Amino acid sequence: MPAPLTIVIFGASGDLTSRKLVPALYNLFHRRRLPPEMRVVGVARSPLTDDAFRDRLAATARERLKQEWQPERWDEFARRLAYVPGDATQPGGLEKLLAWLRQAEGPDGGRRLFYLAVTPELYAPIVNALAETGLSREQGGWRRLVIEKPFGRDLASARALNRTLTAHFHEDQLYRIDHYLGKETVQNILVFRFANLLFEPVWNSNYIDHVQIRVDEAVTVEGRGGYYDKHGVLRDMFQNHLLQLMTLVAMEAPARFAADPLRNEKVKVLDAVPVLTAAEACRQVFCGQYAGYRSEPGVDPRSRTPTFAAVRLQVDNWRWRGVPFYLRSGKGLAARSSEVIIQFRCPPHLMFPLPPGTTLQCNRLSLCIQPDEGIHLNFQSKVPGEEGVKLCPADLEFHYKDAYPDLPIPEAYERLLLDAIQGDAALFMRSDEIERAWEIMDPLIAASERPDAPAPEIYAVGSAGPAGADAFLAREGRAWLSLCHH
Repeated sequence: MPAPLTIVIFGASGDLTSRKLVPALYNLFHRRRLPPEMRVVGVARSPLTDDAFRDRLAATARERLKQEWQPERWDEFARRLAYVPGDATQPGGLEKLLAWLRQAEGPDGGRRLFYLAVTPELYAPIVNALAETGLSREQGGWRRLVIEKPFGRDLASARALNRTLTAHFHEDQLYRIDHYLGKETVQNILVFRFANLLFEPVWNSNYIDHVQIRVDEAVTVEGRGGYYDKHGVLRDMFQNHLLQLMTLVAMEAPARFAADPLRNEKVKVLDAVPVLTAAEACRQVFCGQYAGYRSEPGVDPRSRTPTFAAVRLQVDNWRWRGVPFYLRSGKGLAARSSEVIIQFRCPPHLMFPLPPGTTLQCNRLSLCIQPDEGIHLNFQSKVPGEEGVKLCPADLEFHYKDAYPDLPIPEAYERLLLDAIQGDAALFMRSDEIERAWEIMDPLIAASERPDAPAPEIYAVGSAGPAGADAFLAREGRAWLSLCHH
């Protein structure tokens, strides 16, 4: 008999648990990917019974799962769900959880995955409470801790959090989750680069002019104004999601697909990104704010918090020296889109005549992460039947939905939860990776928050973003690109 397996979710009455974690666990259960001995216990301050907890989760899961929802399978899954009220910030606040685990696991203990789906200020109290009650002590099986972002709000707070975590857990027990790394299309960046020989020889500064990484969101802060106003887009998106995408684009091939080799290569990329001086940072960041943001609940009416930003970074190593990386993200934009664009250089000499006033559109490669999951390659072709040689851009396209019509793209949390249960940390972030990301972002955030910094440029909700973002690239003779179909 395998040892009991218990997933303990702190913050079980919150939005993340009902919208993401439980539907992901149900899908894994439905596909028979979870061990049969697995149980889930939710912990929060709300005084709920097991049945009330299950009913609350069922209502949200039914709405989100749609075709995957099967009442009989849900009932079978729901029998594995339990709820224990607890408050880790109070003395003895986890005693009921301790008693529940003793009864559920028996005297020999079991394997436990603790998931912190709570606000960041509760990370340290919960970790300390787990240690004080002995819940983190390995008895009868492993102990692992999954932590949601944000990991601090600057380098100093990230280091303090890591000190608290490593005082009670070893680094190999810690799973710092960035759901972007769980997306199938993000992982496909590595497959595209390192399982194919075609592009790797030209994946360097000799052939690439620049790289754009953009994560555009159509939604606004949607009731998260109180949280968002303290963080802004640079902390919320750049320090984690966008820098993670950048490492996958720029990294060298690890010897094998395993946690340590993969994360070592990602850290090398971040180490090669220069930390900007205060004066440099002011020139390499641009900020915007959507119209009406200051009227959102929880937002300061005089807020200068950016909801849009563009950043220019460099990777100063042999492969990428001189290639700018342009990162952008914003809320309230025209369409939801995540995309990595590789803009190649033009041929050194073109023998075909171009019409007066036109320029050659050089090759572009787009790795479409969402919602048009796939790959687009733009190249030049000859227009048939024309006198002489007339060039016209054309696209080669690969779409996941066309290639795998019967295989739905799983949610990121499904892959990450399963990896954490199985002990595979390859798609989770290590402490040195997080701290280096903050080192890179801190000067840029400081530049945007200086009292004499320009106020964020206002842009209309549903627009392409602030005009200043276009000028940010135009000063270097470039423009924002997109090959994905939105």
